[in-house]
Amino acid sequence: MANTSRATVREAIHRRIRRKVKGSGERPRLAVYRSLNHIYAQVVDDQLGRTIVSASTTEKDLRGSTGGNLDAARRIGKTIAERALEKGISSVVFDRGGYLYHGRIKALTDAAREAGLNKNELAAHAEEEAAKVEENVEGKAEGQGDGKARKKAKKQ
Repeated sequence: MANTSRATVREAIHRRIRRKVKGSGERPRLAVYRSLNHIYAQVVDDQLGRTIVSASTTEKDLRGSTGGNLDAARRIGKTIAERALEKGISSVVFDRGGYLYHGRIKALTDAAREAGLNKNELAAHAEEEAAKVEENVEGKAEGQGDGKARKKAKKQ
């Protein structure tokens, strides 16, 4: 197995994602970067090669006790959405930057959606979650259990 660092692997994943994810003038790209202590987000128009708006936990008014937690990610998500809406941008393409869609990355995205960015995705996400919950309830009612695989007892 190759001896590669996590950063190298993340950069390779990010390059692979960027082959498909492109930001345009009408729907720019929301790029996210996270470090151990901070989180950064920027809305980029790839056709012009310009950053339209940005927000990070290194800014004085957005600085908290730490920038490396879920609260900070939510603050940045809300701020980036407000700044984008002020510039007339209501829909973006999300670029997770090679990170898993989990934790601080998910918190930032959810906060941006709740603040008004990509309103159509928020409705679709809510419907999807409701369908999953309903599916689990029906499965338990039919006696299928909670969906976990169980070992069969050996006959002796």
